[in-house]
Amino acid sequence: MDALTIFGLFAVTAMLVCYALEERGAHFILGFAVACGLGSAYGFLQGAWPFGVVEAIWAGVALRRWHRARQSFRA
Repeated sequence: MDALTIFGLFAVTAMLVCYALEERGAHFILGFAVACGLGSAYGFLQGAWPFGVVEAIWAGVALRRWHRARQSFRA
């Protein structure tokens, strides 16, 4: 396995773990957003730009969900 494949495996594993634990707190939603950003970087580095674009969109969606979750905890 090369470094890029290990990076991609880490990104996708982090996405799965954070997604599964999102109900435990907003920090897992943020972790999911960061992992999606890593997945996006992996997609672009690998040359699969459609994957990179979709993961970047997911990262944006997750950041918006994290922002809303943080505000609901403050209220």
